Amino acid sequence: MGQGTSDGFDLAVVGAGIVGLGCALAAARKGKRVVVIDRDAQANGASVRNFGFITVTGQAAGQMWSLARRSADLWADVADRAAIPVHHRGMALAVRRPESVAVLEAFLKTEMGEGCDWLDPGALAAVRPELAGATHLGALRSPHELRVESRLAIPRLAGWLEQEHGVTFRRLTAVVGVEPGQVHTTAGTLHAQAVVVCPGDDLVNLFPERLASYGVTRCKLQMMRLASPGYRLAGGVMSDLGLIRYSGYADLPEAAALKARLLAEQGDHIANGVHLIVVQSADGSLVVGDSHHYAPTPDPFSHQSVDSLILDEFARVFGTRPPAILEQWVGTYAYASDHDVIIDNPAPGVRLVTVTTGAGASVGLALGEDVVSDLI
Repeated sequence: MGQGTSDGFDLAVVGAGIVGLGCALAAARKGKRVVVIDRDAQANGASVRNFGFITVTGQAAGQMWSLARRSADLWADVADRAAIPVHHRGMALAVRRPESVAVLEAFLKTEMGEGCDWLDPGALAAVRPELAGATHLGALRSPHELRVESRLAIPRLAGWLEQEHGVTFRRLTAVVGVEPGQVHTTAGTLHAQAVVVCPGDDLVNLFPERLASYGVTRCKLQMMRLASPGYRLAGGVMSDLGLIRYSGYADLPEAAALKARLLAEQGDHIANGVHLIVVQSADGSLVVGDSHHYAPTPDPFSHQSVDSLILDEFARVFGTRPPAILEQWVGTYAYASDHDVIIDNPAPGVRLVTVTTGAGASVGLALGEDVVSDLI
C-alpha cells in the first residue's frame, strides 16, 4: 500500500490524472511519502481520452513551451523505466497554402524552432510517403514529440509509482474537503503536510470559487480510432488548421493572413474548433481528432457532422479516403481563455493545479515538478 504510516504523508494528491501523477512522481523522487486519492477505479477522464501525443512544437511561447520540452524528456525517461511503449517520435505539420508556409518560416526563426526543419515537397514525399498523395507545399518537421497509448500509459505509470516508489493509491474514494494538513474523504480523513488538488475539469466540488475567478469552463472534444491504413507513421501528423489553434504559431503576426483564408475556405471546420492530429497505435490503427466546443456542461454526445469535418481534413492531408472508423468518443477538459495553467494557493500548504488548454499530457510531468519543488 506504499510508504504512508499512521503519522500521515508528506504529500497528498487529489486526482490521479496526468497532472496528479506528475506531482506524485516528483515528490516520490524526492523520497517523500505520497498518497494519491481518486474517485474512480482507474483513470477515466481527459488523461486517457486523448492522443497520447506529447506535443512540444506549437505550444505557447514561454512557460508552456518550456514545460512541454521538459515533459517530453521526462516521458522518455519514465516510459523506459515503467515499460510504457513509445509508438513513434517526432511530428510533420504538412501545409497546402502559401500563407501557412509564411507562418512556418517565421516560426523556424524563433527559439521554438530549435531542432526543427523545413521539408520541401520532394523531401516530404521521401521521408513521409503516406503524405505524398496530397498537394502539400511542404512541412515543418519536429523531432521533439513522442506518442504513447494513454489508455495503457496512465495506468502503467500509476502502477510503477506504486510498486517502485511506494506511492499509496486510494481509489474509489471521493474527497469532500481540504484544509491545511487534512484531506477529508468518503473513507475518512487523511493527514499530510502538503496537499495538491488536481481537479481536471471538475469545477464544482473543491475550491469552485477559486476556479471561477479564473473564468474556467469546460471544453468538449470528439475523437476517433480508424482502422490500420496499411503503413506505419514515422511520427504524428498535423495540418494547416493547427497553425491557428496552437499559440506558438497562431500568435505570430504572419498567422493573421492564414486565419482569414481559412475562415473563407474552411469556415465550418473553424466554427467547430476542428484541427487535425493523427497518431498511430501498436496495432496500426490511427487515433484521429479533434474538435472543440465550450460550455459549463457540454453535451455528452458525439455528432456525426463534426466527425465528418475531421475526416474531411484527414482526406485533404493524406490524399485518400479515411480508413473505417473503429471507435468514436468524447472527452472534456478544463479551459480558460486567459490562462494555460492555473496554480492557485487556496490555503497554506495547499495548491490547486489544472491545465486549461487541453495540453495536460504534454506538460503535466514537468508541471508536477514545478508544483512540488515550490511546495515541499
